[in-house]
Amino acid sequence: MNVPVPTVTLTGGVEIPQLGFGVFQVPDAETTAAVTAALEAGYRSIDTAAVYGNENGVGAALAGSGLAREDLFVTTKLWNDDQGYDATLRAFDASLAKLGLDYVDLYLIHWPAPAQDLYRQSWRAIGKLAADGRIRAAGVSNFPPAHLRRLTADGAPVPAVNQIELHPGLQQRELRALHAESGIVTEAWSPLAQGAVLGDPVLRGIAGRHGKSPAQVVLRWHLQLGNVVIPKSVTPVRIRENIDVFDFALTDEEMTSIAGLDRGLRTGPDPDTLG
Repeated sequence: MNVPVPTVTLTGGVEIPQLGFGVFQVPDAETTAAVTAALEAGYRSIDTAAVYGNENGVGAALAGSGLAREDLFVTTKLWNDDQGYDATLRAFDASLAKLGLDYVDLYLIHWPAPAQDLYRQSWRAIGKLAADGRIRAAGVSNFPPAHLRRLTADGAPVPAVNQIELHPGLQQRELRALHAESGIVTEAWSPLAQGAVLGDPVLRGIAGRHGKSPAQVVLRWHLQLGNVVIPKSVTPVRIRENIDVFDFALTDEEMTSIAGLDRGLRTGPDPDTLG
């Protein structure tokens, strides 16, 4: 299956597929099979993290795929316990070894962990890794506006990406506006709110009109907003369904209807208090 997934250009000219495959909460033992199914379905962007404990499984799938490294886009993330300049460099080496790669396409600070107040040191270390050619693009995850502004207050580079919880129930308008202003690409994790929004009558109605599932409608909404999106599944039929979203478009009226579903619904932690 060869699905033409559009790309989004990050600062520095690196292109990221707009739809990728996430492996949050996938046990390492199941990760190789899930990522292999995703690659066979046409995904070329894989998103993992040190704390997921499945970088080995991702690496095994990539190594066994027969795909050229330059055709893949691999993201991993620095965990809170490894923040700080030297600790970040060590953690990156460990992730790279588990993935079995010479470089990653995108490396993110997973959470700001404000109580530690180390994320600016970590960002400096990530800048060194980028300068050394071991990271093609550098970004952050779960950074609210105040932490984003503080990260770059002393003239440090602006992150290429901020990966945040984002779905129809939590639309993060203020943060998305700051991203647009700053040239930061918005990447959505938990893009389907772990299924919590899929029973909504508005989404079900739109899905019925297009002959698609509510999940496909939500993923299409993300794409039309310009978000990068990384749905996760371990079920091959769902994996294929989630990438089958490029043969229809939502109308302006449907986009407006979905905009009305925002209700501050978090499925994950609050970035201001975690860590």
